[in-house]
Amino acid sequence: MSEGDSGMTRASVVILTSEYRIRGELSLAPDERVTDYVTSARNFIAVTNAEVRANDGRIVFNADFLNVHRDHIQVIAPFELTHKN
Repeated sequence: MSEGDSGMTRASVVILTSEYRIRGELSLAPDERVTDYVTSARNFIAVTNAEVRANDGRIVFNADFLNVHRDHIQVIAPFELTHKN
């Protein structure tokens, strides 16, 4: 995680839906966990610096910002816990 100018913390995450793997960043309040952010969000999760891949691995698109509907999220995890060693 890194801290931005606004005091918010940027957390690099991976989000899995039934059709996509999204890698991007969430802006969290100080001391807020990814779990806290997701459970307190209304309908959408704001993701910045996003890379969206299809399940077959091909890049569908990149976006500076996108919203992901909470109901479509199957898994969300900090990126550092998801990469292969």
